[in-house]
Amino acid sequence: MKILVADDDSILRILMQRTLQKFGYEVVLAENGRTAAEILMRSDGPRLALVDWMMPELDGAGLCRKLRSSHREDDGYIYIVLTTTKRSTADIVAGLEAGADDYITKPCQPGELKARLHTGCRILSLEEKLVQAREQMRYRATHDALTSIWNRASILSLLQSELERSVRESKSTSVLLCDVDHFKQVNDNHGHLIGDIVLQEVAKRLTSIVRSYDAVGRYGGEEFLVFLSHCDESNLKARSEEIRAGVADTPIVAGSEELSISVSVGAVACQRWDPRLSIERILARADIALYRAKADGRNRTAIADMLTPA
Repeated sequence: MKILVADDDSILRILMQRTLQKFGYEVVLAENGRTAAEILMRSDGPRLALVDWMMPELDGAGLCRKLRSSHREDDGYIYIVLTTTKRSTADIVAGLEAGADDYITKPCQPGELKARLHTGCRILSLEEKLVQAREQMRYRATHDALTSIWNRASILSLLQSELERSVRESKSTSVLLCDVDHFKQVNDNHGHLIGDIVLQEVAKRLTSIVRSYDAVGRYGGEEFLVFLSHCDESNLKARSEEIRAGVADTPIVAGSEELSISVSVGAVACQRWDPRLSIERILARADIALYRAKADGRNRTAIADMLTPA
């Protein structure tokens, strides 16, 4: 693990560096508090710091206050140990209240120093596990468990945000409903496990076809919702066909099965969308187009009339 040593005494810095390297740390040095703050605030900066209380430009307590006031919640926590000759309870309390996690008095005894830093490493490890658990919970709450794309609630929320952005930028957003053709037959003839593989592969293909600033979500069952940012009526047909063909042109291999899978697509362009027009109305228009595509033989796209303010 990387550790920052901040001390204005060059001899003490070198001695501390040698001691910490024996403990197995990768040591980064700083000669004053301001330099130390700059290093710690970098995205790749150390998350463990051994900071002298008395330093020029910015002392240890000031460094703690600066880091705690500017550090974002999504940044990794920085564990700070103050090194000090101060021994009074009032001084120690002042350092801890400034944001230090621990302190050690000079001269530092190697055994005590090693133990206190080990405590810091353990706390940082626990914090990292909590962050990972939080991210896993957030992912599960926003993504579909089977296909790993956005779930229904998330894709609708993203669509709402995208439509609002299109109003601010005077751009058009297009919405597509994609339904896997004859999916019930896949389940009936090949089993639900094969059906799950088909849905996963369709989701993967849809995601690979769209641009990074578009989005794909599982709308429900075998239906997928796609929105295309900055896509107006003039190029919606071509983009819809590209998406349809991206699914249908290559058979899906599922176990020992090779299946020809296609999707029907209903699409609508929201030109200069008016916030008074609900998402439900947009989806209803796309659903009507999807029904038409299926009625006309499936594995095709149907474009609804452009949706504009009434």
